Amino acid sequence: MKRILITLALVGAGMAAAPAALAQTDTTRTTQKPQLNTAPPGSAPRPAQPTQRPAVPVPAPPPVDEPLPAQRNPNSPSGLEFPKGSRASEQPKPLKKYFLYTNVGLGYSSYAGQGQFNVSLAPAIGYRVNEKFSIGPGVSYSYNSLSYSEDYRNYMRTLAQVEYPKRVLSNNVGVKVFAQYMVVGSFFAHLEYEVTRTMLKAEYDTQTSQLNRTLNTPLAGAGYRSMLGDRMAADIVVLYNFNDGIDSQGFRTSPYGQPEIRFNFLYNLSK
Repeated sequence: MKRILITLALVGAGMAAAPAALAQTDTTRTTQKPQLNTAPPGSAPRPAQPTQRPAVPVPAPPPVDEPLPAQRNPNSPSGLEFPKGSRASEQPKPLKKYFLYTNVGLGYSSYAGQGQFNVSLAPAIGYRVNEKFSIGPGVSYSYNSLSYSEDYRNYMRTLAQVEYPKRVLSNNVGVKVFAQYMVVGSFFAHLEYEVTRTMLKAEYDTQTSQLNRTLNTPLAGAGYRSMLGDRMAADIVVLYNFNDGIDSQGFRTSPYGQPEIRFNFLYNLSK
């Protein structure tokens, strides 16, 4: 009986110690609070942020042919200021290839007993190879009257034993080619070569003679151009005559004098 009572006491003490041990175990488990999910329902968890920020890409510049965007301008009616060179009025105009080039000559010169009067008309068609260089063919007509004083005729009769006429009249028809190069601004260089068929009439003291000849005239010089609008211009040209002179019979070797001064008119045929 005594043994039974001792056994029951030990079992009761063990059952009383069990709840205390469980309580101690629960206290250690609740020392760390659970982390609450603050993300909105249905959203994926936020990825971890990198420690280094990625490089920001630099946009590439626009292509050369692409126009720049318009800038704001408070003085413009539309409020926009377009980049320089983007307006239609600022675009390069197409090259006018063909033009009519005509010169009118009228002059009189007197030197050492010789007097010369001439009038001429020479239309040509020009072609612009580029902005500066032009070439073209043309035709020409001129009328010349060359007179010699009596003192000059006596001097040549005594010195060279040549009988000079009192006056030489000529009608000249020719073909030519020309070339021009714009040097700077409105100044240009001009080259020209002309082949002329001339019909001469020489008047002497007692007789008159006629003669047909072919003359070659190279000319070179410079000119200045004044624009008279978008399609017209006026030139003044001063040329040196490389074949200026008088042969042994008193006839001129060229239908032009020295220097040859011309007033030319230009008209653009293409818009």
